[in-house]
Amino acid sequence: MHFFFLIIALGQPAKNKRPKEPGDNRIKPANKKGKPKIPKLKERDSTDISPKIHSIMTQVMDKGRFQKPAATMSLSAGQSVELRCKGNKIGWSYPSYHDSFKDSRLSIRQHDRYGQLTLGNSTAADTGEYSCWLLVCNGYSCKKDESKTGSTYIFFSDIGELFVPSPSYFEVVYLNPDRPAVIPCRVTSPTAKVTLHQEFPAEEIKVDGTNIIYDMKKGFVYQHPTSDQKGVVYCRAESRGAPQISIKYQLLYVEVPSGPPSATIKASSNNAEGGDDVSVLCTVLGDPEVEVEFNWIYPGQEYERPVIMQDTWRLIDRGIGHTTRISESVITIEDFETIDAGNYICIAQNP
Repeated sequence: MHFFFLIIALGQPAKNKRPKEPGDNRIKPANKKGKPKIPKLKERDSTDISPKIHSIMTQVMDKGRFQKPAATMSLSAGQSVELRCKGNKIGWSYPSYHDSFKDSRLSIRQHDRYGQLTLGNSTAADTGEYSCWLLVCNGYSCKKDESKTGSTYIFFSDIGELFVPSPSYFEVVYLNPDRPAVIPCRVTSPTAKVTLHQEFPAEEIKVDGTNIIYDMKKGFVYQHPTSDQKGVVYCRAESRGAPQISIKYQLLYVEVPSGPPSATIKASSNNAEGGDDVSVLCTVLGDPEVEVEFNWIYPGQEYERPVIMQDTWRLIDRGIGHTTRISESVITIEDFETIDAGNYICIAQNP
């Protein structure tokens, strides 16, 4: 979190101005130890301090049978799935688009001894990770019990949809120099052969398994992104039939590494007269994917002095494909008075 401030002094009063229209004020153990008889064994056993993970997930099969789901499962699109996790309060995660579109095909219910997730009439878009965990609550506060979880990745195969559908026809992927980048062309069949291609010059991109790898649960992963990897790419998949092409991905290299915001502050005037309109601009350069939150501290705050605050952001190309996010916050004081003179502090914060 960075603080930046400046001082605005009050000068001679000026004519009163006509009142202006108000603007927007936007403001997770059990140590597994044997009971040793020999000191040497005791020393060795004492190093095993990792907690035992207990899977609490089961899959409901036909005729009321139950089984532990595998780490990955492959089902045909159209099939229904019912998963249960033991516990009187269960948390769940599943493909996020169900929340975005409020999909009624998926339902979650909490029973006395287990939580239940049901998915009916599945589609290729349902391909993804389904996981659960026991919540331990104390009053209104709940936390995840890391030793009691369960998960499975389910492929919902559809010969007509080899790629997991995307809500758009074009996506932007940022190449950050300090972390891996993922081109998320996931497939609906674990047996599909997937390759990565660049649009110009038109050729296949070599996947060496070191710098670029393919993970069928994620897509293609650039382990150490560089600026020469920018451009437009797409994926090609083939499985017992005609090949299919994914949507296109625009790869943009990020110039600014992740970290605290880099901010500057500037006022329209450092010496204002009574009745003037004064604005202070706080500008932040940062990671294109990371939002910046602004807060202001100003002299008239304790007197509830009305001010106008407005936050905006935009992406700019700083040359050779280097992309930066510029976030700005402006605080405006209309009809400047004595109580408005003093320190104006901009607080810029990111996660």
